[in-house]
Amino acid sequence: MKKIPWMKLAAVWLAACMIPVGAVRATTQDEINDAKNRIDELQDEKEEAEDQVDTITGRREELEGSLGRLNGQLSDIVGQINDLERQLAEKEAEIDKAEEELTAAQARYEQQYEDMKVRIQFMYENSDTNVWQMLFESASFTDFLNRSEYIAEINAYDRNMLEKFEALREEIAEKKQGLEDQRTELVAMQESMKEKRSSVNSLIAATQGDLERTKNELSDAQANVDEVSERLAKMIEYEKELEIKKAKEDAARLAAIKAQEQEDTSGVVYVPETSDAYLLGAIIQCESGGEPYEGKLAVGSVVMNRVKSSYFPNTISGVIYQSGQFSPVASGRLAYCLQTGVDSSCMQAAQEVLNGRITVNCLYFRVNNGIIQGTVIGNHVFY
Repeated sequence: MKKIPWMKLAAVWLAACMIPVGAVRATTQDEINDAKNRIDELQDEKEEAEDQVDTITGRREELEGSLGRLNGQLSDIVGQINDLERQLAEKEAEIDKAEEELTAAQARYEQQYEDMKVRIQFMYENSDTNVWQMLFESASFTDFLNRSEYIAEINAYDRNMLEKFEALREEIAEKKQGLEDQRTELVAMQESMKEKRSSVNSLIAATQGDLERTKNELSDAQANVDEVSERLAKMIEYEKELEIKKAKEDAARLAAIKAQEQEDTSGVVYVPETSDAYLLGAIIQCESGGEPYEGKLAVGSVVMNRVKSSYFPNTISGVIYQSGQFSPVASGRLAYCLQTGVDSSCMQAAQEVLNGRITVNCLYFRVNNGIIQGTVIGNHVFY
């Protein structure tokens, strides 16, 4: 705990009485804190809206990919159907040709059969006369045998030709049956492809509907992002205006602020609590996470200067959680940082400050807008 002589306390109290716009300052700072809080909320809302846009965009791209694949499948199926129709046409032509060949083979078989029956009937009815007549008419026995063999050869020829035509007829019939079986298979394949085409067309129609709805959702989500972004931009601009207003107020009371800083706190000793380093590191990260290391040390120094000053609470937690002072407290960013963890550079800066490395003798800092004269480090002015 710090100890301050009562005479110095009295001097500090008199200096405090010289501040003419204290109430206004608190009001403006509260407005700034509210604006920062609202900015944080809008930034979170924007991130959520952008995440929704990303999600819907991913779904749209997935649907577009599915639609492309379905159209590719449809193209393949149509190509297969066309190829099957070509094969069917060729098969019909082959079947027609086989039918013609079968008809011709049947006619030749029937003709051969009829011719053979006529010759057999003729030889049977005239067999005795023919034999004796051939015997008497033959010049020799050898001639007779030759004539007999000729007749036998004719009979054998008739039988061979009949068997040949019968085999050809059966072969052509089997060929035709095979072609008809192939045609049946092609027709079945064609019907299957047509069913697939119908199924894919249904999927395409459904996917196109989903895609259209998704595009509408994406348009609405993007419009929401734009609307939140517009509100955020306006709130950021409003916060800047408040910062300027507050800077002007602080500039008007800069003499009183300097009087506060003239307080002799050399004799004040502060013994840190166990949790002070982590809490100090968290507020440094919230206020100057993107600032150079020197800026982190300066923010920590301001907190420690306030702890030792009689104008502020005498503990690090009291200074940080003092109403209306640090906007990350009101917005919830400090609590979030404490929950998720403080980065190493901010923790290092906090520990160095607690070890006595005070780089600025100021009690205040804010965004540098050129209104307040002070020590500029990064984007902040310390005064």
